[in-house]
Formats: sequence, structure tokens, C-alpha cells
Amino acid sequence: MTGLAVFRFLAVLLGLGVMGLTASQGAAQSIGVVQSDVLVVNPDRLFAETRLGQRMTDELQAERDALIALNRDLEQQLETEEQALTELRAETGPEEFRAMADAFDQKVQQIRQDSERRARDLERSRAQAPVTFMRVVEPVLIEIMRDAEAAVILDSRAALLSVEAVDITALAISRVDATIGDTMPGAPAPPGEPQPQDTAPGAD
Repeated sequence: MTGLAVFRFLAVLLGLGVMGLTASQGAAQSIGVVQSDVLVVNPDRLFAETRLGQRMTDELQAERDALIALNRDLEQQLETEEQALTELRAETGPEEFRAMADAFDQKVQQIRQDSERRARDLERSRAQAPVTFMRVVEPVLIEIMRDAEAAVILDSRAALLSVEAVDITALAISRVDATIGDTMPGAPAPPGEPQPQDTAPGAD
């Protein structure tokens, strides 16, 4: 199959006509996006390369590091208490020592349960982060759809074949950065940073 034939096949597969794609080039240049009924975007790349996605990832990593540090501190604390309890055994009556040992075991179990709960909460936050991110950037993607006069945006990871021109990932990254920045809407901006402008994506 020749290169032109492959191009025509891909265009038809995406619901595009070769002539229609060519005729839209002038409009595409003026708004920065190809005119197409179907667009594709890579959510993984969008999350990884936008300032907001990077900040969310950094915050999750910071939470993970803090949890690891906390667990190490608790482990050292328990080891110290266990050693002290062992040293008291020789000078403590059996019943009193048993009560102390039982209290220590209960403390260990409680700390373990709390650590497991924090780990589960962090894992849920990590799994939810891309979903939350896509909800936040949805207005930007909708605006790109309007600019392109598109009917749908597909996940490029699930597309069997696509024409590179309809991949709006790079455009979406630049618009998300310009419109949203790295601050979750509704959250206070870090000291010294301006609040995001409350304007519609793509607005002047």
C-alpha cells in the first residue's frame, strides 16, 4: 500500500475525508487545532507533562515519603519500648509484667492498623489523582473540541490507528498550563504566586 493510500485509509477510519482535512488547514492554523470530527488525547501524557499533573504527583510523592519516615520513627520507638520492657522483666512480678506486655502488644497492633489505614488512603489518593485531574481539565478539552468542531475526543491509548494531526495532547498541555497552571481550582495559590484567572479556556 502506497503512502497516499495509507493516509487515505487512516483518514476514512477516523471519519475524515482527505479533501476535508486539507481544506481545514487554514482554519487549523488560525486556532491552533485541526478541524476534525474526531480528536485523540493521551491522558497519561497530559497528566505527566502539565504543571498541575506534575504538582499532584509531587504532592503524592511527598505524602509517601512522609509516611515512610513516620513508619520508620514508629518502628524505632517500638523497638526502644520493647527493649525497655525486656529489661524490666527481671525486676517485675509475673502478673505486672504480663499486663505491661499485653498493653505493649495492643499498642503495636493499633499502630500497625493505623499505618495500614494510612497506606490504603494514600493508595486511593494515588489511584484517584488522574480521575480528579481529568475532571479539572475537562473544560479545556471541551473548548478544544469546540475550536475543532469535533464531536468526540478519544483516548489515544485505545485507538488502533490515528492521523497525527488529530492528536491534541500537546495543545491540551499548553492550554491547561496557561488556563489552570499548577493550582487545583478552589485551592489557595502558594505564597508569591498569582491566583489563576477565572476565564474560560481559550478566552482572550
